[in-house]
Amino acid sequence: MIPKLAKRQTADDVASLIGGVAVTVLAVIIVTALYVGRDIFVPVALAILLSFVLAAPARAVQRLHVPRGAAVVGVVVIAFAVIFALGSLIATQLNGLAGDLPRYQTTIQSKIQSVRGVAGGSSTLERAAGMLQDLGKELDKPKIDASTPPTSPILNSPIGSSVVKPIPVQVLQPDPGALESLRSLIAPLISPLATTGIIVIFVIFILIQREDLRNRFIRLAGSHDLQRTTAALDDAAARLSRLFLNQLLINTGFGILIGTGLWLIGIPTAILWGILAAVLRFVPYIGLVISAAFPLALAVAVDPGWSMLAWTAIVFFVIQPGIGQVIEPMVYGRSTGLSPVAVVVSATFWTALWGPIGLVLATPLTVCLVVLGRHVERLSFLDVMFGDRPALSPPEIFYQRMLAGDPTEAAEKAEEFLKERSLSSYHEEVALKGLQLAQSDLDRGALDPSRLIKIRDTVIEFAADLPDQADREPVGEGSTDDAEAAAAVEGIPANRDYPDVPSLAKTDLAPEWRGDHPVLCIGGRSQLDEAAAVLFAQLCSAHGLTARVEGPEVLSTANIFRLETADVALICLCYLGTRNPAHMRYAVRRLRRKVPHAKIMVGCWTDDGGPAGQLREATNVDFFASSLREATRMCVASANGNTVPGLADKDLADKPLLVSA
Repeated sequence: MIPKLAKRQTADDVASLIGGVAVTVLAVIIVTALYVGRDIFVPVALAILLSFVLAAPARAVQRLHVPRGAAVVGVVVIAFAVIFALGSLIATQLNGLAGDLPRYQTTIQSKIQSVRGVAGGSSTLERAAGMLQDLGKELDKPKIDASTPPTSPILNSPIGSSVVKPIPVQVLQPDPGALESLRSLIAPLISPLATTGIIVIFVIFILIQREDLRNRFIRLAGSHDLQRTTAALDDAAARLSRLFLNQLLINTGFGILIGTGLWLIGIPTAILWGILAAVLRFVPYIGLVISAAFPLALAVAVDPGWSMLAWTAIVFFVIQPGIGQVIEPMVYGRSTGLSPVAVVVSATFWTALWGPIGLVLATPLTVCLVVLGRHVERLSFLDVMFGDRPALSPPEIFYQRMLAGDPTEAAEKAEEFLKERSLSSYHEEVALKGLQLAQSDLDRGALDPSRLIKIRDTVIEFAADLPDQADREPVGEGSTDDAEAAAAVEGIPANRDYPDVPSLAKTDLAPEWRGDHPVLCIGGRSQLDEAAAVLFAQLCSAHGLTARVEGPEVLSTANIFRLETADVALICLCYLGTRNPAHMRYAVRRLRRKVPHAKIMVGCWTDDGGPAGQLREATNVDFFASSLREATRMCVASANGNTVPGLADKDLADKPLLVSA
């Protein structure tokens, strides 16, 4: 057999392969440099983070007409004075705790005995443990050779032997002098003092030269769009500064509450545990557990009973949820922007590189990378890798869920979105655009009939799962904490081009609009058009106009005369992505013959707009709409006699697509 020749690689394939290898090599070099040069990079990273924290106080001092240099130096000196004072306090507390530990030995022993008594002193486990200890002692005994004569303890040689073994001699160093003692005292302090000095110098120069550093970073990131890049970096710096400062204040408050609670309980060195709790709260997930472990162990050693242990646990597991679930959402608004997986991965990565200090710096450093990725286009991969925002756009996620047949999760995310935006905003900006993506796949032959039916049925279930609510912009109703919904909200401005369209009561409707289903929505050509009709029908119902939906099959010559239209005041033909007016024209002509008394609207909702004016003239309809909001306004205006309370007449006059019947 002749082997099949492999596909010849193109120049683009080779370039992609070389680019991937280059990126991998660069990543390995960067990681190696971070590990080898950790003695340099750790102070620099600490200085950068401290500069974000101290930037706001430095600017506040500058507003008092203090020169920048003096303001920066003063703020840095005060900050490090506080840090050194806390370090001295920690050392004092540790010394006191070390001196008191022997007093707690008796309490610990008595509790161990009581636990043993409860578990049973002669249990099988204890007997097995005693047997293993006896066997270990037997194995550790030195081997005695019977042929070896006894040894004289004085001469260190066998009795009766003329050979005398030498006596071991121990050489003692003379007492060190004053200079040597001073050197041994200062040597351990040289490295921490040098690191502190580097951090202080870097913080001062970063705060003084922050604009120059920003410009240099812009040059590296790309200066083709100075306005956008500058605004992005300023916004990123402001966000990081506010985030880290708020985090520092919240963690400090947490430490104060913990220290106060432990002091009231009677835990020794409560100040130490409060400081430790504040510092370890920067460590994600495990920081709280570590900070609580030491006071809990000390409570066991101090209190002969168990009440102090219980109260200590209550202090930690009441204060933490209160701050985490109440205070932090109020201060931060949303999460820090990191996905849970990114937090764990970053903590593992930075701890492996820089040890315990890397564990503390993991979250702040990763937040910096994610914020830069959101604002600098060339670094957007960082946001995709570590950010909590979804990798797909909201319309793409909606389309994917419709393909997967998952209306429940789609409705759950939509409810989170509706906490901050209106129903029409979601249907217009998310759901309808998701259906437009499906229409694009249909146009290129990527969707088979079974998938079309599945998408339509899923959209129907999705609309049924959404709660009945008015279509208006929420005011003061809280914000969403869901990352996916937050990303969708951020992409849709709150101030829309159209004001909220009112919801009509039964008495506000014209007589011909008071039937059970005055609006009939019909999908134009496919099940995707029918799914879009379902969305529009839900919007009509939200404004007091009950609607029903029919599929495109009712437009055939055989079925249209069996269509129930007794109480219909308006028929809306819904189309996605079609520019051919022939189907619209024939469908409108058939509906005119069937329902001469009803008004007819064509909703052509395409992703590119399309020639709306030409389509309107070609179809000769009463209303023509290119968006769900516009169609809803027209229906409400027509149902209310062409006058909508709260909207100016010019708002409707400015819309050339509204044609009187």
